[in-house]
Amino acid sequence: MDSSSSPKPEKPLGHRAYGSIPHLPGSRRGPADKGLSEHQARILTEKGRDRHDTIIVQEKLDGSCVGVAKIDDRLVALIRAGFPAAGSNYKQHHAFADWVEKHSARFEALLSEGERVCGEWLMEAHGTIYQLTHEPFVAFDILRGHDRTPASEVTSRCAAVDLVTPRVIHAGRPVSIAEVLEKLEPGAHGAVDGVEGAVWRCERKGAVDFLGKFVRPEKVDGKYLENISGGKPVYNWLPEGEDRSAL
Repeated sequence: MDSSSSPKPEKPLGHRAYGSIPHLPGSRRGPADKGLSEHQARILTEKGRDRHDTIIVQEKLDGSCVGVAKIDDRLVALIRAGFPAAGSNYKQHHAFADWVEKHSARFEALLSEGERVCGEWLMEAHGTIYQLTHEPFVAFDILRGHDRTPASEVTSRCAAVDLVTPRVIHAGRPVSIAEVLEKLEPGAHGAVDGVEGAVWRCERKGAVDFLGKFVRPEKVDGKYLENISGGKPVYNWLPEGEDRSAL
């Protein structure tokens, strides 16, 4: 072993901060993306199992998935893979870690020991440009281990500390992709290129059962990222003191 090599960073949670949400039929997928089973897709979009299935559909956001965890009574800003954001190779994740530190009192009030809040960090445009009307973090899940908190509780707890949550497009019975697409615009978060899609949540007897998502087929992933566009990064938001001409 090369003693001069840097040790591999550890994941404070011991696993990823947030997993992948499987796709509904017709959703634009990447090579490694997985789809829902036909049975699960029907529950979300056609017919529930019984009166205990409740379907919530939220506007899908297009940024960098991040999280904040309370571990051993301290807050840790994380990237999706579970590594500390402060150690990331990307400027946007360092800015997220700084933003979390600045707003630590809100996250302290939000989270109990062992919980984490995950959401979309919209500082840098990926495949969608946003004219943000709110701060750059949108929280969509509170988890303990791999267990999710029901959407209404996420919304109320986040509202109590002034954290933004995704627009709710629908709540109640199963709802088709076509019906959701009709209600997708106008979005609530300032998407200039159009809202990229939606996330369906199936909740049952007070617990989150499973999730699915639909991404518009014409969506181009990461088209504004410099490693794909070959140009400069496009920012939706920058910290105070940064050159605002980049917006």
